[in-house]
Amino acid sequence: MAFLSLILALLLDQVKHLHVRAPVLSAFAEYATTVARNFNAGQWRHGLLGWVICIVPWVLLANLGYLLLYGISPIAGLAWSVFVLYLSLGFRDLNHGYQEVLEALRAGQLDQARARLALWRGEPADEFTRSEVAKVAIENGLMDSHRHVFGVIAWFVLVPAVLGTLMPGWLGVLLAGPGGAVLYRLSASLRDSWGTAKGDDRIAFGAFARDAFHALDWLPARMTALSFAIVGDFEDAVYCWRAQAAGWYQPQQGVILASGAGAIGVRLGETLHLDGTVSFRPELGLGDEADVEHMQSAIGLIWRALVLWVLLVALLTLASLFGG
Repeated sequence: MAFLSLILALLLDQVKHLHVRAPVLSAFAEYATTVARNFNAGQWRHGLLGWVICIVPWVLLANLGYLLLYGISPIAGLAWSVFVLYLSLGFRDLNHGYQEVLEALRAGQLDQARARLALWRGEPADEFTRSEVAKVAIENGLMDSHRHVFGVIAWFVLVPAVLGTLMPGWLGVLLAGPGGAVLYRLSASLRDSWGTAKGDDRIAFGAFARDAFHALDWLPARMTALSFAIVGDFEDAVYCWRAQAAGWYQPQQGVILASGAGAIGVRLGETLHLDGTVSFRPELGLGDEADVEHMQSAIGLIWRALVLWVLLVALLTLASLFGG
């Protein structure tokens, strides 16, 4: 069921853009803002309570909906699982934003590439050089592929498998299902909105959202980094992972970026032109400065990694069928 759900969700994402993901995520963002406004009293425990209120009901809804529909018909359960996974994924959005920047750079339209990168990232890029535009696009593409694709798949597959083993009985049945994908995607959203907020009261309130996502993402981040190494230059990817990841601002992100940079032989991190000055960042990767060819290599790396993940899910599904 997991393999078929994943294949159908990915095909649905690529073949037919339903324009429902953005409104759903926007509605959740407004809901999270309302919860924060009503529960933020400047302490860690309030952030924990707000996180539970924001996420747990939707995880249970995803799983209960699956169980109820599957009880009516396995096809109905499959359709629900595909729909929930489709809402949780975001591969088409990643591919679209990345390709816009790539095509603008390839056509020699640096200003257009800067504008499209800024729109994609939500941060200014007016002063970036051509190489910096390519570099930041690769960094953003690698991280988005993890946050919107590989991390979601990991929790969609791993949570049912782990809960089915550790929690036999009605509790495992209740928690197993497509809710793992929802848990990961919504936790990432709260980490971005609550966990990065400024101000003493907001920092304390957002601490649990930040720590919870860090814990949820620990294993998926390393799975993504390993998949980049397997489908790219394994030796350089592992070297960069071990030597450079810990020096990045967020070491867990550094694991993914360092492995991806080493896998395609490009230097990431380093300098950026921002606000009239040069910002210096830790070095990631090996090889040449980023350019259009490296951007093309990066999207190829992501596609190959996705094929690897799909094959692994297929093997896990077969093992479950024959093992059961």
